[in-house]
Amino acid sequence: MRKSVTWKLLNNLLTNIEMNSRMNTRLIQLFITLLVFVIINACKVGPNYKTPEPEIDSTAVYRYDSLQLAMTDSILNVNWWELFQDPVLDSLINIGLSENKNILIASARIEQAREQVGIAKADYWPKFGYQVGASRGSILGGIVPTENNTPENIFTGFGTLNWELDFWGKFRRSTESAKASLVASEYGKRTVQIGLISEIANTYYQLLDFMWRLDISRYTLELRQGSLEIIQERYKEGIIPEIDVNQAEIQRAIAAASVPLYQRRVALTENALNILLGRNPGPVILSTELYDQTMPPDIPVGIPSMLINRRPDIRRAEELLKAQNAQIGVAVAQRFPAISLTGLLGVASNDISNLTAGGAAWSVGGSLLGPLFEFGKNRRRVEVERYRTEQALYEYELTVITAFKEVEDALVSISTLKEELSYRQDHVNAALNARNLSKERYDKGVTSYLELLESERQAFEAELAYAQTMRGLFGAYTNLYKALGGGWLSEEEMQAYQSGENQDSGN
Repeated sequence: MRKSVTWKLLNNLLTNIEMNSRMNTRLIQLFITLLVFVIINACKVGPNYKTPEPEIDSTAVYRYDSLQLAMTDSILNVNWWELFQDPVLDSLINIGLSENKNILIASARIEQAREQVGIAKADYWPKFGYQVGASRGSILGGIVPTENNTPENIFTGFGTLNWELDFWGKFRRSTESAKASLVASEYGKRTVQIGLISEIANTYYQLLDFMWRLDISRYTLELRQGSLEIIQERYKEGIIPEIDVNQAEIQRAIAAASVPLYQRRVALTENALNILLGRNPGPVILSTELYDQTMPPDIPVGIPSMLINRRPDIRRAEELLKAQNAQIGVAVAQRFPAISLTGLLGVASNDISNLTAGGAAWSVGGSLLGPLFEFGKNRRRVEVERYRTEQALYEYELTVITAFKEVEDALVSISTLKEELSYRQDHVNAALNARNLSKERYDKGVTSYLELLESERQAFEAELAYAQTMRGLFGAYTNLYKALGGGWLSEEEMQAYQSGENQDSGN
């Protein structure tokens, strides 16, 4: 009776096992997969990355920012240079962004970093290869002697497998570093783009400045040439002394010398601008004048902490720090043994004509290879990567504080150059009027020629200084856009900006 009951229970158990065999197999496979996944991911040596927090006051404001407001659409606009309302500048910048060699180099670096990520990911998987060999000797495989020590031929052909398990996370850390380097290269390109845009704009305004000063020099030369001819005629008539002629010749020579000076500076600046555009050196045809340029509107720059998310060079420095931090994990993993699986599957024969007739030959094995005592080499390798990470952290912090400095410098320059330009205009107006009055007084014999010379000199220098100050103000605006990270948008800013435009269009 007990045997019958036991048999029934056993039979029912076997039946249930058979009915659920497929389900059990899937559950076992799933369990093994999850177990392997947990074990592998649990062993990831090295420090995890933590976002650095620079020591800045999130509510602090810039010293020369009188508006103290958050950044507006004018600075978030990727085409911020359009605020200058100069189609020539727009065209130059668009050419530079597509043809500048540094931009092309940065793009190639991104592709290089992307391929490097693929190389790092490939280490996750087993490596398949092949091995073909031929040998002759009295020792089989280099170990076992042949029968009667007679020489024999051995021909082999195998497919190989070698798989180093990423038990300690070495390959994952390496991939983490490669991915961070890829992102850093993308931010690096954006940094190059912003730098290029600002450099093209600054060079453009510098060229307009030199061209304006060249025109001033030529005009002044014409005036002084005319004055010299009149004074020479008066000297011939005995009306004035010879020293007046000499003074006029000096002033004419000064104006004449300034013409080739600014011709040279114009040519050199044109060459520099062409290099920025990715072109050969040569003249640049411009149809605008510096004094016709439109000053951009004042920009509310916000608080310093906003720079961390806006400046691509800061984001790049952080990604490089993240990449270097992952290298610590790679170095730590090298202190632990490497677990590898190897396999061979192929054929072997004493006669190459019968290589496939003897059946398949195979081999499966595993190995554990690790350092034992290397006089501190592996420990020091880890310390090297830690110090490199420390350097990357300092470089990140330096990038942050340098960014704050650049914004402050640009704000200081704009604030003071605006005031200076106003006084320069007063200087020009007064100097030109004094020159005209002095000429009239000299022609009427009321004053000496020295007064006229001094008035002409001051008028000439006032006009040159005004042109230089105006160029400096345009350059300060350009530097402010660059310092604020203008010229690109983060993903969050782009979404916010687009949603704001959609709401405006909907209203």
